[in-house]
Amino acid sequence: MSVSEAEASLDQPQYACFFCVMGATTAIVFTVLGAAYGTAKSALGIAAMSVKHPELIMKAIIPVVMAGIIAIYGLVVAVLLGGSLTNHYTSYRAFLNLGAGLAVGLSGMASGFAIGIVGDAGMRAAALQPKLFVGIILILIFAEVLGLYGLIVAIFLFTK
Repeated sequence: MSVSEAEASLDQPQYACFFCVMGATTAIVFTVLGAAYGTAKSALGIAAMSVKHPELIMKAIIPVVMAGIIAIYGLVVAVLLGGSLTNHYTSYRAFLNLGAGLAVGLSGMASGFAIGIVGDAGMRAAALQPKLFVGIILILIFAEVLGLYGLIVAIFLFTK
């Protein structure tokens, strides 16, 4: 093995692709976990609210839709990371991609948890007092933006 081949193998270790795949895995697993929790928790609030006010069910599905969007963020990043795998993959790029997956995954999970809690309590409260609906939607938007911040950071890290 010549000196230039040895330097190339140090810069492109065989395990570098593993970290990119782990970034894609964490992106999809954690965002889907947050989306599932947000959907399930919001659905409990919708079910409790619809007993007395079945006419409000269509307005109440907003938190469920917002929780589903979180999973799309993770899917986008996972596809980007999976598509970036090549035979010549540096450890620098691998760790950036792992960080991108962790950024979108963990922020998506936190966002899904927040959407679920606000969606559950908010829809129950809106059934009792309809004037609260707009305020609850604003809080849900702020909870959704947490996942969007993670997506922005992930795309920034991916393009480095």
